[in-house]
Formats: sequence, C-alpha cells, structure tokens
Amino acid sequence: MAGDQLQVLNALDIAKTQWYHFTAIVIAGMGFFTDAYDLFSISIVTKLLGRIYYHDAGDAKPGTLPPNIAAAVTGVALCGTLAGQLFFGWLGDKMGRKRVYGLTLMLMVVCSIASGLSFGKSANGVIATLCFFRFWLGFGIGGDYPLSATIMSEYANKKTRGAFIAAVFAMQGFGILTAGVVGIIVSAGFKHKYPAPSYAQDPVGSTVSQADYIWRIILMFGAVPAAMTYYWRMKMPETARYTALVAKNAKQAASDMARVLHVDIEAEQEKVENLATNPGNTFGLFSREFMRRHGMHLLGTTSTWFLLDIAFYSQNLFQKDIFSAIGWIPKAPTMSAIEEVYRISKAQTLIALCGTVPGYWFTVAFIDVIGRFTIQIVGFFFMTVFMIALAVPYHHWTLKANRIGFIFMYGLTFFFANFGPNATTFVVPAEIFPARLRSTCHGISAAAGKAGAIVGAFGFLYAAQNKDKALTDKGYPAGIGVRNSLFVLAASNFLGMLLTFLVPEPKGKSLEEMSGENQDEEEMPPKF
Repeated sequence: MAGDQLQVLNALDIAKTQWYHFTAIVIAGMGFFTDAYDLFSISIVTKLLGRIYYHDAGDAKPGTLPPNIAAAVTGVALCGTLAGQLFFGWLGDKMGRKRVYGLTLMLMVVCSIASGLSFGKSANGVIATLCFFRFWLGFGIGGDYPLSATIMSEYANKKTRGAFIAAVFAMQGFGILTAGVVGIIVSAGFKHKYPAPSYAQDPVGSTVSQADYIWRIILMFGAVPAAMTYYWRMKMPETARYTALVAKNAKQAASDMARVLHVDIEAEQEKVENLATNPGNTFGLFSREFMRRHGMHLLGTTSTWFLLDIAFYSQNLFQKDIFSAIGWIPKAPTMSAIEEVYRISKAQTLIALCGTVPGYWFTVAFIDVIGRFTIQIVGFFFMTVFMIALAVPYHHWTLKANRIGFIFMYGLTFFFANFGPNATTFVVPAEIFPARLRSTCHGISAAAGKAGAIVGAFGFLYAAQNKDKALTDKGYPAGIGVRNSLFVLAASNFLGMLLTFLVPEPKGKSLEEMSGENQDEEEMPPKF
C-alpha cells in the first residue's frame, strides 16, 4: 500500500547529508571528469592532426583532416558512447550497478592510453587505429552515464538528491576545463622547447616533428583521473534499492546501509517479497503497463536530451571553427602547428571558465530549490534567445570591435545550457523510473542524447562551412554558414523547451513515489 516504505529506503530518504554522500559524488564524479576530458580533448588536437598527417606540399593553407576523416575522428567516440549507454544501462539493471561499474572505468583507462599510442605506416593507418580505440573509449564512457546517475540517485536523500546527482554531472565542466588547461601547458612547453615559424613563412618547418607527441600526451592524460578512482569504486557497496527491490535481498540491503549510515536498520524480507509480488512491480520495459505509466515520461526524457545535445555538442566540438570565423583565433597560415593548438586550448579554457563551469554549479545550488522543470524550461528559453541574438546580427559580431561581445554572448549560451537542460536531462531519468528499469531507461535517454550529439557533430561539420565554395575548408562542400547554423540550433532549443512539458517534477519526492513502486494498482494516479 502507499507509504509502506521499506525501512532501509526510508532511512536513505531522510538521512542527513553525510561524508558518504560526498565520497559517492567524488567517486562517481571523477568518472564524468574523465568522460568530458576524453570527449572534448579531441577538439583541441584535430587541427594538429590535419597539419601532421594531411599536409599537401605547395598548398597555401595548412593540411586539414578530410571531411570523412574529421567526421570519423570527432564522431566515433560519440557512436561508442551511444552503444555503451544502451548496453551498460541494461547490464546495470540485470547484474547490479556495482558489478559493472569498475569495467567501464577500466575501459576508459586502457583506451585513453591506447588512443595516444595509435600507430600505423600511413596517415590513414594512424587515424584508423585512433578511431578504433576512441570507439571503445566511448563505449566505456557511455556506461558511466546510466551507472553513475543511478548509483547517486539511489544513495541520496530525497531533500538534496537533485543537487547530488547534478554535482556528479558538474564534474564534466572541470573535465572540459582541464582538457583546455592540459592543452595550454603541453603546447606552451613544446612551443618554448621547439620554436617554429608560421606556415606562411615555412610550410614544412611550421610543423616540427615533435608536435606528434602533443596530441598523444593530451589524449593519454585522460587515463590519470580514471585510474585514481578505480579502487574506491570497487569498495562501494551495491545500492540498497537494487539489493532490496531488484535482487530482493532485504538482509544484505539493511546490512550495507547500516554500515554506511551508522544506524540500526531492520531487514524486512517479508515486506520485500510482498512488494515483489505486486503486479505493479513486475511489468517490463516493452509492456503496455510501462507505456501507460511511463511511456510519455520516456518520450520526454529522450526527446529533450536529443534536442539539447544537437546544440550542446555542436557548440563544444566546433568552438575552434566559430572562433576562427569571427577572427578570435588568427588564420591558420599565420601560425605554427603548436601555436594553433595553444590558441585553441586557450579559447576553450576561457569559455569553460566563464560559462561552462559556473552554469553547472548554479544548477547544483538551485535544482532542489526551484526544481528540475523550471531550470530546464528557463535554460532552453535563454539558449534559444542567445542563439538568435548571435545569428540575427551575425555580421556585427564578426567585426573586430565586437568580438569580445560575441564571446560574452556565446559564453552565456553555455551558461544556460549547463544551468539548464544539459544538467537536468541527466538528473531526471535517474529519478522517475522503477528501480528494476532505472539504469536501462537512463541509458536509453542518454543514448538519445548522444544520437543528437552525433547529428550535431556530423551535421555542423558540414553545415557551418561558408556558403561560398571558395571560402570553405579544404575538401568540404559549401554549407549554410555559421549564421544559418545558429538559427537551426535555436529552433532545436525551442522545440526542446516545448517537449519539457512531458517530463514530471521529482523535487522533494522519494524515488518510489515517482515510480509508484510502493503503491497498489488501484492507488496509482492516472498517467498519460
């Protein structure tokens, strides 16, 4: 019956914020730090890869990755992430969150190192090896999404659950920031040790042979934070909600949480068995009952994450192209290869520091105060507004006197993405579905987001090209230009705002209240 909550779950819901909460945030959060570092560090080194492996003697411009190669290098990790989200999301519900949690981390560590050690006798051989390892890197990263979100939601109390899950996700901001900082430090060190002329002065000499180490070091550094947290992940007990509601082992759940919370908890095996036989707690993902109760919720979480990531990953992965278009990064022929890495890293770090990181932590501060729904609606709204504000007077922003204003406006779109749907689309799917399907449904929602990221990454690569074929990057067809691409992204954000109305508000409610796992069939409120 309603309100017949298991004592172990009630103890978690009403627990005061304790040391174990912060430990769980750091352990889960370092996975996201690594996720973000690995996914976004590639945008720092793609220009360098073009110069090293695709230099065309006699060309007035430095070498660039051919369109199909650039799309593969940028998008292959996203494809791996999508597959990993679906697979590990499902596995987390079948085998338990903890049992597969360490596997995702080891995949990240091994494949980060292997990405930097990519080998081959030809340029295509090196890139093919890099893409292979980045796919499996993405596969491990994908598993971290549903597992980290589900573990944190099931450990948290209901009063501050949103802030705890958002804090895990906020580590992504530090990962993006660190990618830029590592890029600056490595490129600055090599620039000091191996000074080189610009491409215009010496096309061959502008890319010193030692530059090949730069991209490898930057990519391999992603293994460090992941390796540091592996031991602690293995020490975490399985979540009580999985142990009690899915594995149906009340004694183990009570024992684990008594040790964590430092309180005596009664093992209520009979109550667990009664809950297990309730028809409302046995339906599967593809059942009519799931569609009745949660079908529109799943549509809401998948569609909003899909639309958000079209814009978010387009902006993040192609910052360097936007900065070049407005002249904030000098034209490629005026720089050496190492100088270009330095400039791109500096630009990415500035945006992360001013817009990306603060937005995440505003969400942490306010998500349990004003709620997920309000933050997501407001975030989508202002992303739409600032995209249009950038696009309508786009020529105005390209003028040298107005470039600082462009950077400020562009940074605000990142701020409201992160103090908005980029955080809430991650948080909500971990709160509104039943324990036995929670990781799976979060994985499906996250995979829809990565499908949007792939659309944004591959689509923007071509769409943002200049409408004049003579002014496009080498090998690319004419596109619709950055201005029109910004209009498309604004429309995507507006649609995301409308679809947010399909998603319920979990603020202040227990996970069982949201999923209906403690309610009899006749007590269930009507669904969509």
